[in-house]
Amino acid sequence: MIPASDSPPYRMPLRHRPVWGWMAFDFAAQPFFTVIITFVFGPYFVSQLAPDPATGQAWWSGAVAVTGIVVALLSPFLGSIADRAGPRKPWIASFAVVQIGALTLLWFAAPGSPLVLVALLIVLAQIAAEFSIVFNDAMIPRLVHRDSIGRVSNIAWGLGYAGGITFLFFTLAFLAGSPATGRTILGLQPLFGLDPAAGEGARATGPLAALWYLVFVLPMFLFTPDRPKAEPITVAARDGLKDLLATWREIRTRPALFRFLIARMIYQDGVSALLVLGGAFAAGMFGWSITESGLFGIILNVTAILGCLGASVLDARLGSKAVITASILCLIVATIGIVSTAPAFTAFGLVVFAPSDATGLFATAAEKSYIGWGLLIGLAFGPVQASSRSWLAQSVTADEAGRYFGFYAFTGRATSFLATGAVATLTAIAAALTDPVTASRIGMSAIILFLIVGLALLGRTQGPRRSETRRLPLA
Repeated sequence: MIPASDSPPYRMPLRHRPVWGWMAFDFAAQPFFTVIITFVFGPYFVSQLAPDPATGQAWWSGAVAVTGIVVALLSPFLGSIADRAGPRKPWIASFAVVQIGALTLLWFAAPGSPLVLVALLIVLAQIAAEFSIVFNDAMIPRLVHRDSIGRVSNIAWGLGYAGGITFLFFTLAFLAGSPATGRTILGLQPLFGLDPAAGEGARATGPLAALWYLVFVLPMFLFTPDRPKAEPITVAARDGLKDLLATWREIRTRPALFRFLIARMIYQDGVSALLVLGGAFAAGMFGWSITESGLFGIILNVTAILGCLGASVLDARLGSKAVITASILCLIVATIGIVSTAPAFTAFGLVVFAPSDATGLFATAAEKSYIGWGLLIGLAFGPVQASSRSWLAQSVTADEAGRYFGFYAFTGRATSFLATGAVATLTAIAAALTDPVTASRIGMSAIILFLIVGLALLGRTQGPRRSETRRLPLA
């Protein structure tokens, strides 16, 4: 039981165990996205599990698309029910069972396994993970004083990247051996006698990610207070549907919040496309292996941690809008930088590299230049998402947070296909007119438009107002 004098919302949140319990959720959740979806199991699904890369890419893209549709359609409804029912933790616990079970079963995804079954496990795990995030995010307005939300959100996001990078490094260093050499990037035999040829290193990340999530999500359940129980679930479902319909009407009477969600929907499309396609873009241009792609992911995540820590201070002092604006500007510069880079030059040919026969990790000057632009991406992509969460949390009350974070998830998914689709379309058009490398660079440039449009809309939107009591003595 939390003493009355220490009751949320906390004004000095980092002194309180319940806040650290809430932030532990991000640390528990991120390895799934970093290792399973992006850098290890996803590439394994496409390159080893499937009979050919084209088939693998089609199934993997389809699984991601199905997840996006389900999350977009159901998140607002579930958030509305949770607002009526009260507690958030039972929802997170229920989805944790689904996620942990699906991840554990990925161990059996050996080469030749039915793609439909493995894709179904990925869909279930990702849907459960995304829904859990909605309910966890909805807890913060009740837990933390609104002037501290930006700081806590960015630190939590940084902890998430720390969890992701730790798990990714462990995987590359001790589990995922090269099929050619049988050894990991440290030159070691994979732990537990895992066979790289059978994809066992990648498959083992499923149950290990499940164990990681189970262990590190516990502090949230043990230490973070939840809302009291309100309506029975059947009543909450009926009333939640009414609330959802009312939210669609209500949000248009809150113009600043409505414009923010539209702006965020557009710039988040660009951010998501950059994260999803940036590694593949580099791998196609430079011929990177999974080891180099994984190391690039580690570099991005280390930089993201530093970016989130810096943004946690700036958000508290300058506000969420300033952090998001600066982050989008940084991402625009970084995206221009990577599309200006080719194997022989960067900055659209203003900097030309001498021919080189160097071999090894990131051996060429062009690769090092690409990583340099990637550091800017790393600095910005964490803060732009963490401060977006902060913006919404400061704009709604604790009692309506579930339905608005559900709506937030909907707008984040509703048009998520546009930026990647624009890249694919522009690349296909350019491929008929020029060489593949140039075509891929032209295609990636479509992302810049989404970032610019989102930034322009954001510039016309009033940020969440600072509390009038923020200068009072802190408890």
